[in-house]
Amino acid sequence: MSANDLGGDVTEWLSRNAVPLSGGLTAGAPTADLQPLKEVLDGVRIVGLGESTHGTREFFQLKHRLLEYLVTELGFTTLAMEASASAGPAVDAYVRGGVGNAAQVLTGLGFWTWRTEEVLDTIEWMRAYNDGRPADEQIRFVGIDPQRSGDSLAVLEAFLTSVAPERLPALHSALGILATAYPGSRPDPQQKLMHEAVNLLEYVRGYEDTPAGAVAVRHARILVRAADLVTRNGQHPDPERTVLAARDRYMAEAVEDIVKDDESAKVVLWGHNSHVATGRTTDSLPLPLGGHLRERYGDAYYALGLLFGEGSFRAHRVWPGPWSGVGGLTGRIAEGNPIGPAPATTVEAQLAAATPSDHLLNLRAATTDDAPQAVREWAGATHDTRSFGALVTRWVYRRNVTPVRLSNEYDGLAYVAVSTDSHPIAPYRPVRP
Repeated sequence: MSANDLGGDVTEWLSRNAVPLSGGLTAGAPTADLQPLKEVLDGVRIVGLGESTHGTREFFQLKHRLLEYLVTELGFTTLAMEASASAGPAVDAYVRGGVGNAAQVLTGLGFWTWRTEEVLDTIEWMRAYNDGRPADEQIRFVGIDPQRSGDSLAVLEAFLTSVAPERLPALHSALGILATAYPGSRPDPQQKLMHEAVNLLEYVRGYEDTPAGAVAVRHARILVRAADLVTRNGQHPDPERTVLAARDRYMAEAVEDIVKDDESAKVVLWGHNSHVATGRTTDSLPLPLGGHLRERYGDAYYALGLLFGEGSFRAHRVWPGPWSGVGGLTGRIAEGNPIGPAPATTVEAQLAAATPSDHLLNLRAATTDDAPQAVREWAGATHDTRSFGALVTRWVYRRNVTPVRLSNEYDGLAYVAVSTDSHPIAPYRPVRP
């Protein structure tokens, strides 16, 4: 269904229900335009903020602005990010007044996508917000992705040095690879690496009743999850047994741990659209992170997908055909990838036809009995949308579209008319001639 085929009822409904972002995309602006979110998010405890690219400056700026609003006016307490669970405590310590600097802890998260000026501004705002507030009123940071586990290895090394130094050689030889290995990079049906991590976890559990032991147990659990991901295969007859399925399930469990540990916690979840979505349009794909949260929390989880019209975004370009994997990107710089207006068959084009400017849209209203039948049918139909991760295929990425059934995947949408490249922080900014 193209923008031209929508029909008057759908286009009129999209236009009438759009919430223009008249305050702009950057944090610190007056929040009058965001006030409708108070009613939309009434009863919501977890808000997923997606993104259709990992390299759009405006997405990161809007997420910062929404985080500020959700914290200051709706009482949200925690930012949970698709980033290293192992390195997350260092960021949390920084935003809660600890030593160090924002660029250093941000780099420690291990994802080039977040080493940007926009995310740096978000981290610095969190620290400024927390300054002078009691500990129980401060906003927290949590990494939820069991990748890049070097910090957990360091914690376990320090712990074992004090309680069982004879175990140190085995820690390094058996699990040291988890500092840099990426999911699916060492598939092993026997999962020997994970069994080594489980054995370590069982040992440190004997010290869980001590403060240092409790910390060691938390990091040992991260190593178990990381080892599971590293040794899983990307393909399996049962999609729920793939590395993709395990990663989203573990990230969901990390969010659930936040809520379980603090009954007053309200979580802002930062990740790609493909993770925060509540379901999949294609049955061959496993349940995403947001789908697990929907099963666990029902309508108390709200998934907001972020889409854009045209412009450019940063991502690594790879050649068409087989490629060497994430490890082959070491030392390379993500490039800007220009892209024109979205095809008429896409959701992006349909939103732009109704409201060309930046805006929010509450999709839950499109599925109620009060919505016109044509709108309910539109929300339940399958459309095209554009979605890019950390990698894009040279030349052909501009034509890539993904099927989406909105009522099955998102509770709301944010539309940004123009995307520009995110700004990498030094030393990751490309050197200009």
